[in-house]
Amino acid sequence: MRACRRLPVPHTPVWFMRQAGRSLPEYLRVREGVPMLESCTRPDMIVEITMQPVRRYAVDAAIFFSDIMVPLKAIGVDLDIKPGVGPVIADPIRDAAGLDALRPLEPDDVPYVTEAVAGLVGELGGTPLIGFAGGPFTLASYLIEGGPSKNHERTKAMMYGEPELWSTLMERLSDLTIEFLKLQVGAGARAVQLFDSWVGAVAAQDYRASVLPHTRRIFEAVEPLGVPRIHFGVGTGELLGPMGEAGADVVGVDWRVPLDEAVSRVEPGKALQGNLDPAILFAPWETVEQRARDVLARGRTAEGHIFNLGHGVLPSTNPDVLARLADLVHEASAERTA
Repeated sequence: MRACRRLPVPHTPVWFMRQAGRSLPEYLRVREGVPMLESCTRPDMIVEITMQPVRRYAVDAAIFFSDIMVPLKAIGVDLDIKPGVGPVIADPIRDAAGLDALRPLEPDDVPYVTEAVAGLVGELGGTPLIGFAGGPFTLASYLIEGGPSKNHERTKAMMYGEPELWSTLMERLSDLTIEFLKLQVGAGARAVQLFDSWVGAVAAQDYRASVLPHTRRIFEAVEPLGVPRIHFGVGTGELLGPMGEAGADVVGVDWRVPLDEAVSRVEPGKALQGNLDPAILFAPWETVEQRARDVLARGRTAEGHIFNLGHGVLPSTNPDVLARLADLVHEASAERTA
């Protein structure tokens, strides 16, 4: 929490995106036979999965176990998360009539979220819980394309060719995201992260015109809640400047841009988060340690730094390496502040 606010810290804090799941054998056992979206609606399972990495690693925060599609499913959008594929939308939104499927999110739509957050706050003690939601561009892309997309061609066609329809869609998704984040914070989440995973597919000028106003509105709506706000996307090296302008307290950086370079791209007054390449964890430990120390060194050029990977933990990652990495981050950064 201090690093998010760019205050002095005894050591660099660390957590890992997708630490709550995927690579942990205990996670796989709990999830066996339970579809992804169902697991996100069972408070006992949410609590257990969120806590698993906190028990195993010396991480400084827990990330709420959920999925960016949960609020869409909760308001009645016909979708499923298919193993090996990702989110699949039964009726993609391609015209104004399709917007009728997007009603406002009510607290009663997601009682399992508030129940799970409250349960986690009790178990976590002093360890903060990070709530999260999907960013508007990423949600829009899934809704328009009908599923994952490499090129986002239908999404960009709407953004370029039907700006009024695009703006209305983004406004509704922003409203949904604002409410989802507010519910988590109201239940006890102490920070939030907005994952606009695929926004790196957009050119900087189009981001400023068609995405930034909506993202800024989300962060402005969350600001009165008084919790740190983190913003992250993949492949967003060319967008780090405008992403910083969106209003988050912390800008997440993927592994493609060194942190000391990111410092020059993001406006002053922001902390940075990142950014070890998740694939490096498959290299020999000597390489992992060398690269992690390099990330820490570059992170010291920022006003505040939270160590993380440059994207989520890969499914076949060895949990023992993550445990060792978390310890290294604490030890190496404490040495510098001693």
